[in-house]
This record gives sequence, C-alpha cells and structure tokens, in this order.
Amino acid sequence: MAGPGFAVIDFETTGLIPAHNDRVIELAVVHVSDRGLIEGRWETLVNPGRDLGRQDIHRIRAADVLDAPTFAEIAPRLVELLRGRVVVAHNASFDIRFLLAELNRAGRALPAEIVSLCTMQLARDFLPGAGRSLADCCAALDIDLDGAHRASVDALATARLLAAYIEAADAPEFWFAHLTAAAAQSWPAGEDSAVAWCARTVSSHPMTADSFLERITTRLPDVAGPAEYVDYLALLDRCLLDRALSVHEAQSLVRLAGELGLGRATCEALHREYFAALTTLAWSDGILTGAELADLVSVGMLLGLPTETIAAALDETRQQTQAPAVAVPAGPGLVLLAGDLVVLTGEMSRTRSELERELRETGLVPWRAVTKKVKLLVAADPDSLSGKARKARDYGIPIVDEATLARLSGARFAGA
Repeated sequence: MAGPGFAVIDFETTGLIPAHNDRVIELAVVHVSDRGLIEGRWETLVNPGRDLGRQDIHRIRAADVLDAPTFAEIAPRLVELLRGRVVVAHNASFDIRFLLAELNRAGRALPAEIVSLCTMQLARDFLPGAGRSLADCCAALDIDLDGAHRASVDALATARLLAAYIEAADAPEFWFAHLTAAAAQSWPAGEDSAVAWCARTVSSHPMTADSFLERITTRLPDVAGPAEYVDYLALLDRCLLDRALSVHEAQSLVRLAGELGLGRATCEALHREYFAALTTLAWSDGILTGAELADLVSVGMLLGLPTETIAAALDETRQQTQAPAVAVPAGPGLVLLAGDLVVLTGEMSRTRSELERELRETGLVPWRAVTKKVKLLVAADPDSLSGKARKARDYGIPIVDEATLARLSGARFAGA
C-alpha cells in the first residue's frame, strides 16, 4: 500500500475553515504510480456529527451520512493509504489543513511534515494561462469532470491531471525528489480498523412508507388498540407536515410502532385511514381544487399507496364524506400563533437575517437556542445532524424545511 507513488486526495467539507468547526463529510483517495498510472481508488462519506453546511454545493444530505463512519473511525485506513506517498490535491493547502485538523481531532499522531504537491500551483508551469480552478485545468487537457464536487470525481480528475503533468515533464528529477522524501517520511504507526468505508450512492427516490414498513414487525395477534392508533397517527401527521419523510422521521415511526405494539398490517391500515381522512377533509366543502388534489396525491405516494387505491379513495370520498372510525388530527397538523418561538439551523437559500425579518413580520419570534418552549425548528435539511436538530428531536419539536416554513407562516399571516 505504501509508496513509491502519489496519493491524490479530495475532501468535501461543511465549510472552508477547519478552525471554525468545519468538518470533512466525504473523502476520496486515488493512488498514482511514479510513472503516472492509476493504481487504486477509495472513497467514503463521513459523519461529521453536525450540520452539513452548503448542501447545494456538495449535494450530500444528512440522510446520506447517518450510517457513515466518523473520521476517527476511518483515520487508520486513511493513514495507511497515505503512508510513504506524496500527498497531492488541487489547492492542496485547503485539503491538507482539513486533513491535519481531522487527524488531530481524532487523536492521531501527526508526521512532522507532509510531503505534498498541488496541481493548482503546478498549473502555472504546465498550463500557463489556463486558469487555476480544477475545471479550467481539466478543460485545458480534455479531462472529464462530470459530477464535480463529489470527492471521488474530483480526486480522479486531479489524478489524471497529475499524470498529464508527469508525462509532460522534461526531466523526472522533480518528481523523484518528492517521492524519495515521502518514502523516507515517518508516519506514526496506527492500529488496524475494521470499519467499512461508505461510498456515496445516487438515488432519485424519496423516502416513502415502503422504505420503513418492512422494518416494522409482523405481529399475530396485534396487541394494540384505538389509543395506540391515535398516537401513531398523530406522529404520522407531524412527520408529513412538510409533505416529505426524512430518515429520522421514518426511524421515529418504526420505533413508536414497536413501543405501541403495532404490527405492519395495522400500520398499513392506519396509513389508508389517514389518507381517507385527508380526502374527506378536502371534499368537505364540495370542491377539490388542483392544489388539494396534488397535495393528496403527494401524501398518498409518501404513504406507499398504489395509484389505483389513491384514485378510488378520492372518488369514494367525493360521493360520501362520512368520517373514518379513527380520528386523525385535521389540517396541516401545526398552527403557528403570534409570539411562537422559531429556531433556524443550517445554510438555506436565503440569508439568516432575511428569514428572521420575515418571521417577525408574521408575528413569530426568531430564537437562537432550542428549548422546550420553541414551537418549530426550520432546517436546511430536515435530517440535519446539528446540535439544534438533535435537541429538537429530544423535545419532540417538529423539524421542517424552508419551503414548509413559508407555507406555515404564510397561512398564519393570511389568517391573521
């Protein structure tokens, strides 16, 4: 695993400054031989235990890193991948600052100096006038960079850029000097780690009831009764407040079903009753608007109901609007009142000051800390791992996204 050769690294991070508690959330390593041949590739997501920062840039969701290892857990293998090799990155000072900060945080002994090269700095010699960004350098050499800001994509492109530099160099002495220094460098020995790395997967499918119902035990006979049904439906109503199911919400439903003694078949029946109650509410004025129809279809899909079941329920409740046997909380499940405390977490599409101003304009009170008096937490990602989000879940405070806040506060303003 050790050199001679190069270890190209790339980190995706929550922000730009490790000293300000920004953390690594994804990393990739590509081994390149002393001749410029790619020898191996590794990647993993990293659970930072905090909010993920600019998710619009790296496109990593909190749900993606929930089961990912921490940096401390992947550090032993990472050190072995770097040992004896020249560490290479595009804008190497950025990646190496994070590397050293994370290793230090994980309690790992550090080498006196990391032998490194920066393909951005080398571009001044090999690609004069091409620009300094990775995209500019890759475009100059026709290197594929499809899917930038994914660690594995950026690391592989940087490895190919390095290979092009090695091939274009007139004399190999420059590379050999760095390779020799890296081979002589002493990385502290570390223990083996059996923790598996967790590569990012690409999925366009949102979380639905189908995703968690299979984790609910099939019970025969069922031991729950009407009171337990209402408890489950109340939580389901809160989980669907923003018309989405986060991983944390799905886990909460599974856990509650187990605590209440609800079996899978009962939960499926409750989902159907919940949907029937919503359609009854929508038809109560004798009119089903396009927006109401779209909302009902959205909820039906989240509940994992077949399309024909959704259509049949809509038609049936149009003809008869009698309420179902089990009561379900009506309306959106949450009413915001003047003076309610609302906390914000994460980097959203608008600035924090802009969102806080809009909250004040609708009579709501933006609050800094999550306490039991807070009515709502608004997160850039409802599965946020921030301390505020963890505290909100402990207190049972609903967590919604920015779009849902706009809908809830807008409805409150319209009804004021």
